[in-house]
Amino acid sequence: MRIIAALVFISIIAGCTPEQAETSKLRFAVMTFSHETCTFCPGGDSDIERWTKLRPPYVGDEVFDAGSYIPGFVRAIKEYADVELVGLESPAGVYGGSSAAWTTEDAFEHFLAVMLEDLRESMPVDGVYLALHGAMAVRNVPRPEAEIAKRFREVVGPDVPIVGSFDLHANEDQEFLRWADMAFITKRYPHYDSYVQGGRSARALVRIAKGLYAPTTATRKPGVITPTVLQWTGQSPSMDIMERARRWESRERDVYVSVAYGFPWADVPDVGATIHVMTNNDQALANRIADDMSDYFWRMREGLFGDVPERPEEAANQAMTAFSEGATPVVLADYSDRSGDSTFTLQQVVEKPMSGVLVATVRDERVIEALAAANAQAGDLFSMAVGGFAAPSSGEPVQVDGTLTYFGPAFRYPQVAVVDFGDRNTVVITPALKQVIWLDEIRFGPLDPDNYDVFALKSRVHFRRGFDETGYAKTIILVDAPGPFVGTNALDALPYENVRLADHYPYGTPPGRE
Repeated sequence: MRIIAALVFISIIAGCTPEQAETSKLRFAVMTFSHETCTFCPGGDSDIERWTKLRPPYVGDEVFDAGSYIPGFVRAIKEYADVELVGLESPAGVYGGSSAAWTTEDAFEHFLAVMLEDLRESMPVDGVYLALHGAMAVRNVPRPEAEIAKRFREVVGPDVPIVGSFDLHANEDQEFLRWADMAFITKRYPHYDSYVQGGRSARALVRIAKGLYAPTTATRKPGVITPTVLQWTGQSPSMDIMERARRWESRERDVYVSVAYGFPWADVPDVGATIHVMTNNDQALANRIADDMSDYFWRMREGLFGDVPERPEEAANQAMTAFSEGATPVVLADYSDRSGDSTFTLQQVVEKPMSGVLVATVRDERVIEALAAANAQAGDLFSMAVGGFAAPSSGEPVQVDGTLTYFGPAFRYPQVAVVDFGDRNTVVITPALKQVIWLDEIRFGPLDPDNYDVFALKSRVHFRRGFDETGYAKTIILVDAPGPFVGTNALDALPYENVRLADHYPYGTPPGRE
């Protein structure tokens, strides 16, 4: 009773009823529509069925636990007593992850229409949070994330703030900030700070909604395109580029600097690096910082192309040398395999022969389907050709003869196969690409990673979370493909239709650069 009386007294003093006080809360709409699209990968376009194969869309409060940006956003919002969140129905993710190709226009329009209808029913709102990726590619929609922001703007009007968060691999230009107010991009790859950027997005949205921040932005395209394996922020000059962004944020008040490297395996017009700068009503400062960051990125361009990964045979030889010298565990990071079915490393394990190797993973839905049809059980003999169905980019299928030790759920898939072969070797077969990041991901069924000396992983940089930056692996070897295929450094081998590589370093001189 005392609490109720106090609320009534405060409301009277403030000149409003308790009901009016309750409605004075800020209301923010929250959504996610995120995909890193490999438009050159095989398998066909991603339709509504593929977008709902892993699980149905998030609805209501489920949205608040989706991904890694939104939990950071929600945690920061809880710092404020006067903010209410509304979750908009959002697709949970596409089957195949970053090995999935174009999203169909029908799927894009379907999911966007559903969340916009949710938004209309939730109006009025005081702000919108868009948890995106930045590298989505949609048929007939050149800039999907900007289109999402535009459609939301059309519903909420010109005065409601819209804030988005992005992956470091985002393909963006000035179009997104034409419709949205701010964009926060992860500064670390692996993306340890997605949770942090979600939190920054929340606090910025509150400040804008309360009239404490007037977003003023500047966007620049440095004119550099890089394969993702060379975007690791744990080494220079990428480390230095991100540190320069953090220094600007520390030196100047109310400044936010976001840097995206882009995702070159999406055939979209805004590929390549992007700089977004946001200030509190200071256009001159935004322009000055954006120019500095863009020019600094350009000056660092040569260093971004320093290390050249090893070809599969040489990488395997180095792994065997490391094994003989006791420099284990060893990671063979098959960074170029965007479709997940590459067999170049597996072939080396079989032919050498190598021992104590865990190949995690090789994608082959045909093998999974055949095992399911045969009602395969652990303990069955296994003799099948694995992977290599996207030749020549993936190599040829490799014959594996051994024993099936597990056939069941893992990695969010209903069925994966674990096959032991050779001298203490194991291959994990999945129905779609699986990029192993953490050691504990491969502790299931009979699998114990402590029993292996070498890990052949399908990963560009993310594996460093669990295998390198934890101090676990003593030897790290990046494995290239033997040809200029999808996923390799040879971007000029890709059949771009919407990108002119000559406008990007190292394939030409960008407009405006000498």
